[in-house]
Amino acid sequence: MGDDVEPEQRRPDRSALLTARRYDESDVRVRPGKGSRPRTKTRPEHKSAETAMVVSVDRGRWGCVLGDDPDRLVVAMRARELGRTPIVVGDQVGVVGDVSGRTDTLARIVRVEERSTVLRRTADDTDPFERIVVANASQLLIVVALADPPPRTGFVERALVAAYVGGLAPILCLTKGDLADHAEFAAAFADLDVPVILAGQDDPLGPVKDALAGKVTALIGHSGVGKSTLVNRLVPDADRATGVVSGVGKGRHTSTQSVALPLPDATGSGRSGGWVIDTPGIRSFGLAHISPDDVFGAFTDLAAAIEDCPRGCSHLGPPADPECALDRLEGEAARRVAAVRLLLVALNSNEAW
Repeated sequence: MGDDVEPEQRRPDRSALLTARRYDESDVRVRPGKGSRPRTKTRPEHKSAETAMVVSVDRGRWGCVLGDDPDRLVVAMRARELGRTPIVVGDQVGVVGDVSGRTDTLARIVRVEERSTVLRRTADDTDPFERIVVANASQLLIVVALADPPPRTGFVERALVAAYVGGLAPILCLTKGDLADHAEFAAAFADLDVPVILAGQDDPLGPVKDALAGKVTALIGHSGVGKSTLVNRLVPDADRATGVVSGVGKGRHTSTQSVALPLPDATGSGRSGGWVIDTPGIRSFGLAHISPDDVFGAFTDLAAAIEDCPRGCSHLGPPADPECALDRLEGEAARRVAAVRLLLVALNSNEAW
């Protein structure tokens, strides 16, 4: 039967052979559809990625400082393999690509390092979705005016809760001390051992600088309490610096996002004096994501004590919790329990803050 086949039919197609030698199955790329899965979960390691700190976020672009050097600012996008991984100011990230920092260049963020601390909040106490405001700050400077507007203990209490649970050391910073005495307001938080600093326009700035030197500090406060004034005193060229890092190459400053600014050191270079993260004026500070156990767990001695509490204990003490183990503590620990319980009352309160 083979003899009936014409020679031309038996002869292989030369062009097909050349094509087969030039390509193989690895050259075929299929764009995945909505229902398909990636062929592998293997991701590039990016061992050569440079470490950077995120200092601003604006419309899908992140301003990043390489090696903690404020002069090495690059604009980066999020790499596709990170998907929707949230990236916030203060995050330590790995950056590859064009890290020259030249105008109209883009690097890629390929890795987000584990966070040491997080400042979280929700839109209100009924919102189940928490939002990370700042990452990796070691301190939270809570800026409160003693008058005009009058101070609100509820806001401070909620900010303290967020700081303790997130791993930040809180500092109470009081402004406008020329309009009212600070002693009574500060006394409300004495049993929590919260440092108190006066930072009115007539107060020396030395104590604030000493507290912030060499550290990453987030600043929060209601609009009108003097937070922006304080930032401008700490960072003399804050307006210019804010325009650079918050616009991330697009020439626009946004007051709705946090921005990290370098603190000048003793030489004024701003390279080793620490960072302040200026957050927008807080209208609300929801804490729907925080439980009483989270609050007491932030204190080493109290965390050990609540292990002996009965299941479901709210730690508020009698009459709600007559068997709460915290009531067996004495001395300074007992005073701290009372102070933290006041924080829980603020946590459970729906009154305005």
